[in-house]
Amino acid sequence: MKTHKVLEPVFNDLGLVEAGCDEAGRGCLAGSVYAGAVIFPPDYRNERLNDSKQLTAKQRYALREEIQRDALAWGIGVVTPEEIDKINILRASITAMHRALDSLAIRPGFIIVDGNKFFNYGDTPWQTVVKGDGKYLSIAAASILAKTYRDDYMAQLHEEYPYYGWDHNAGYPTKAHRDGIRKHGISPYHRKSYNLLGDGQLELFPDVAFSDEK
Repeated sequence: MKTHKVLEPVFNDLGLVEAGCDEAGRGCLAGSVYAGAVIFPPDYRNERLNDSKQLTAKQRYALREEIQRDALAWGIGVVTPEEIDKINILRASITAMHRALDSLAIRPGFIIVDGNKFFNYGDTPWQTVVKGDGKYLSIAAASILAKTYRDDYMAQLHEEYPYYGWDHNAGYPTKAHRDGIRKHGISPYHRKSYNLLGDGQLELFPDVAFSDEK
């Protein structure tokens, strides 16, 4: 595993139980968006944890086992393609984080979120952290859970719809994925509010207004 900066255990300095959140799948053309939420002990250390994008698949799955073993609480939240098309991907991503937080066995007293957008989660104080998955252990762990559980889900969908290469591209807009759409059309799991062909043309889906928002 590559050497990287050792991540910090907590953001808040008030002694509050802190949950880290991150999502996976915002930029995909198909499939649900997944989010993870993780609460570690305040003195937790794990030098192997890093932003999921900096890890190999083998490393991510090995770390998933460690995260689920060591966390005080962890959860996964999911928002479907149909919901994404109704509420837009930004709201869907944050809703997935709220659902992940809902599933925690411990209520956090503070929330840290990767990125720069979040909506209030009840009256729990929160802070967004740009590139937080490379700064805080709980956000990095949440990114790994979201990524691996979403990859598992996309691999299952690939068994049902093998035309798009989802076992390799996880629904992201690769050439093979878009070639599959051109040849076979869309599946029930595609996000119809996205520019699925990458050219803005509507001839395949005349009743859909495309968006490139990721």
